[in-house]
Amino acid sequence: MTASTLPVATDARPEPEVTPATSRRGGLGRRLWRSRALLVMCLPAIIFFLVFSYGPLPGSWIAFTNYNFRDGIFGSEFVGLKNFEFLVKSGQLWLLTRNTLLYNLAFIVIGNVLQIALAIMLNEVRQKYFKKVSQAVMFLPYFISVVLIGVIAFNLLNFDTGAVNTLIEATGGDPVKIYSTAGLWPFIIVLFHLWQSTGYGSIVYFAAIMGIDNTMFEASAIDGASAWQRIRYIILPSLKPTFIILLLFSLGGIMRGNFGLFWNLIGNNSALFASTDIIETSVYRMIMSQNNFTASTAVGLYQSLFGFALVMVCNWIVRRINSDYALF
Repeated sequence: MTASTLPVATDARPEPEVTPATSRRGGLGRRLWRSRALLVMCLPAIIFFLVFSYGPLPGSWIAFTNYNFRDGIFGSEFVGLKNFEFLVKSGQLWLLTRNTLLYNLAFIVIGNVLQIALAIMLNEVRQKYFKKVSQAVMFLPYFISVVLIGVIAFNLLNFDTGAVNTLIEATGGDPVKIYSTAGLWPFIIVLFHLWQSTGYGSIVYFAAIMGIDNTMFEASAIDGASAWQRIRYIILPSLKPTFIILLLFSLGGIMRGNFGLFWNLIGNNSALFASTDIIETSVYRMIMSQNNFTASTAVGLYQSLFGFALVMVCNWIVRRINSDYALF
């Protein structure tokens, strides 16, 4: 008997059968353990969303009840969709939806166009000192409190001593009651929003331009391309993915208005509600002035469901056109 024919003693044991279920459990556990450092870093954000986004979800039940403090959220009388029916019949839900959507569409469309234009203009500036000073000046409004913006607007627009009416009177015109003219305020609110956010919002587009391969610009210069041709055929197509992603993110919050800006510009001025009242300001008044928790919760739930459906539909459309640009 040769060595090659001698039986070899081993401690090998039959491997356990691997099923898809055990493979998934083991694979998930291993991936979580390998990513433990990243999970720890994400823990504050996870806790934040659990506490402030998922924790309040049971309170949405108030929208379907005739809520009172004595019986509590789940003990109050169940009324089904009557709270939503009241809002629809009163016309208030349509007014709030229209105003919120139109304002946010104006913010998104005009804002993104101005941000792209501003980023391109900054990129075309060759004097570094001027570019840095310009960026600092344009970013400054973003860090100004909306309370201060409300003060600035009042000092510009009030009837008696506002700078606008003072200038009109100085040129021989009659002063305008701006705080009583609802038709002017969509333009005023959009203007103040763009003034505050355009400079800061251009950062993302400016960073995207900085990430474009420099050899493309060098090749265009060799081919004799003008500045406009460089913008049209290189910069704008390169900004398309960034624009679509930011657009989808913006559509996710299209039903959520800038409460701080609207409240500090309009406040409780009922003469302007027809053209300036949005969901956030209406819900705030319902709770603070009327203690109407049922209607305010119904409006808030409608707002969340509408926004969620809109994001899903827009993402589906983008995925059908080009799946690389979709969020999920």
